Order: sequence, then structure tokens, then C-alpha cells
Amino acid sequence: MTTYILAILIIALVFDYINGFHDAANSIATVVSTRVLSPRTAVLWAAAFNFIAFALFEPTVARNIAKGVEPGFITPNVILGGLLGAIIWNLLTWWWGLPSSSSHALMGAFAGAAVKSAGRLSVLDATVFGKTAAFILVSPLLGAVIGFSLMHAIRRLARGWTAGKVSSRFRRLQLLSAAAYSLGHGGNDAQKTMGIITALLISAGLQEGGKDPKPMLWVVLVCHAAMGLGTLSGGWRIVKTMGMKITKLKPVGGFAAETAGAATLFSATALGIPVSTTHTITGAIVGVGATSGRISAVRWGVAGRIVWAWIFTIPASAALAAVAYTVANVISGQP
Repeated sequence: MTTYILAILIIALVFDYINGFHDAANSIATVVSTRVLSPRTAVLWAAAFNFIAFALFEPTVARNIAKGVEPGFITPNVILGGLLGAIIWNLLTWWWGLPSSSSHALMGAFAGAAVKSAGRLSVLDATVFGKTAAFILVSPLLGAVIGFSLMHAIRRLARGWTAGKVSSRFRRLQLLSAAAYSLGHGGNDAQKTMGIITALLISAGLQEGGKDPKPMLWVVLVCHAAMGLGTLSGGWRIVKTMGMKITKLKPVGGFAAETAGAATLFSATALGIPVSTTHTITGAIVGVGATSGRISAVRWGVAGRIVWAWIFTIPASAALAAVAYTVANVISGQP
């Protein structure tokens, strides 16, 4: 492994770390805002389950990402440009306190660098990127529908319970739902970096390619570890937006939102679709908040800012990646 390839691999793990840091809010926002766990305990809980996820999920998402671009155009500079574009966009949106999608930042950046290299859109696998684009809408809608339905079912089940009984039971249950959501988060998000590293290793001749490239075990472990460490670092700016500004949640609502988000992520990962955990949990929170029967229960102004961040993520990260790829070519003396 050359020094240059090793450096890109390290940058990929830095992205994975930032992904965990940036998306820590997704894993802990609801359980912190309902005061079931303190922020410190919540990130420990989430990080542990982010890592454990490696033992539960097949790397279907990683395989799809690794074959998302024509093999002849997956070069170290394309991967470097994609990683830098995604990292820059993640840091900008973290600074602005916007829960944008690390997944879509990476996919958009990878696409932007590849298209800049090839000079044509057809270099991208239409199936992989088409499903990713479709789930920009599908994952939050599915999260919202499941969250809305589950909250209604819980209200029917708990009819006649005292407020104290509801709070007590769902405070305990929310520990399970938060764990399930963190498993789903680790299972889907860590695989995106696995796919990029696998593509890098194949392009450098360090791993065999083929129609269904599978990440090596050491890649799986270091990606989950990097994400878990990133989650440990938190991301309080976005936690406040996700857990406190969209709608006011109680433990029962937190349980419903996390369970809905986990169900969506488990399904997407099984299908090999890289989805946004940010979009998923935001949709679930909105769905739970809407069950109050009052439109004002959801702060639509905040939700609107989040949606605009979603819209701009793919084109912005693609543009940043195209610039980064060009700079990498100049520095490395490539044409």
C-alpha cells in the first residue's frame, strides 16, 4: 500500500468519524430531549450500538456503493475528491446547526468527482444513484407514516393509563428504541465508508473487484470503530435542532420516533439502499408530532430549513468534490 493510498484511506476514516460526530444527533436527540438519558450517557449508549451493528448486518450497502461508478473511472483522486467534498459540506452544515445527510453528501460528492473525471453522467450506476435519490423522499415519508401510526396505536393501547404510568414505562422502553435506532444508524451509515474504501482498494489493485465486491473484515471493523468514536464526540448544535426545535417530545413520543426510524433503517439496509438517517429520524419526529392533531405542534419553520439543507446537499457536495478533484489532479500532476 503506497503512502498516497494510505493517506486517502485515513481521510476516509476521518469522514467516517465526522459522519458519526455529525450524525450523533440522529442517534441521541430524542432520548436526550425527553431526558431519559443525559447527553454523555446517550452518546456512550449510541456509540456502543453503532459498533455492535457490524455483527448484525450484511454489507449490502457497501457492495452497492463500491460498484456505483464505472470501474475505469474509480481512481484514487476521484475518491479523494469525493471524500473532501463530503467532509467540507458536513463541517459547514454542522457549524450552521443543520441536520443534513452525511450519506447524501458522500454519494453526491462521489458522483461529482466521478462526473468531473469522466465528463459524462453515464459514468454513474443509474440503479444505485436512482435508489439513493428516490429515498430522499421515501425514507422521511416512511419514517413519518410509521411514527404517526405507531403513536396512534400506543395511544389506543395506553388509554386509561395514568400519565405517570405512561412516562415510567416508556422511559424504560426508550432505552431499547434508542439502541435499535443506533444499530440501524451504524448498520447503514458505516457501510457507506466501507464501500468507498473497498472501491479505493480495488482501484489500487489491493483487492479483487468483480460484480459484488465485499469489504474485507478489517475494513468493516475500522469503519464501525471510527463511526462509534465520532458519535462519542457528540454534535450538540444539531441535537438541539432535532430533539427540541422540531416538536416537543415526551418519552412515549421518543420511543415511537426511534422505533419508526429503526424500522426504516433496518429495511433499507436489508435492501442495500444507502439512506439518510437524518431524513429518516426527522420524518419520524414530524410524524409523531403530527398525532397531536394540531399542525402547530410541528415547528414547520425549522422543518423547512432542514428540507432546504436536504435539497442543497447533493449538488453542493458534488460541486465541492469536483473542485477538490481538480485540485488533487493539479497537486499530483495528473492531466
